[in-house]
Amino acid sequence: LYRYKVGDVLRVAGFYNNAPQFNFVRRKNVLLSIDSDKTDETELQKGIAAAEAAHLSAYNTRVVEYTSYADTKTIPGHYVIYWELSSGGHDNHVEPPTSVLDQCCLTIERSLNSVYRQGRVYDCIGPLEIRIVSNGTFDELMDYAISRGASINQYKVPRCVNFTPIVELLDARVVSTHFSPGLPAWSPHQQHQHQRPNMMN
Repeated sequence: LYRYKVGDVLRVAGFYNNAPQFNFVRRKNVLLSIDSDKTDETELQKGIAAAEAAHLSAYNTRVVEYTSYADTKTIPGHYVIYWELSSGGHDNHVEPPTSVLDQCCLTIERSLNSVYRQGRVYDCIGPLEIRIVSNGTFDELMDYAISRGASINQYKVPRCVNFTPIVELLDARVVSTHFSPGLPAWSPHQQHQHQRPNMMN
């Protein structure tokens, strides 16, 4: 296990002779979780790319930077994604209509895993929210991190935040909020088919 990077977080539960015994805790790269759902950076990036292609490209708009936050203060909890947008290389751009950004939320939800979509259908997870922040917000986020000792050469935008001052910084620069207008498709029949054991010898 020292040499074999499985990408899981394990807990040593005990020892058999001198060999450690492990319990699985979670995937190392899990970003967001409200209930039993677990969403990682790759999955979230895939959803954002799908939303850009389906809805933002028609407005010559792209996501410059993003981060996310699992908001468990609401009932039920929900995913929040902070977007900084740019259009055609110009800072002063016209934001796509609210209806388009609402659809971006739903497109991202449709791309997420079946456990997340099941949670949405059963109302264990609230509608995904996109919060558009003003231009330069992520530069301010970097400045804040550097002021707390982060190296400018090694700084990377965090893809998930939960440190209250950072969330407050982001929220103070929100210019519009958008929610998923519907539910992503989820079928228990399909899940049961996927989980059905192979009874053939």
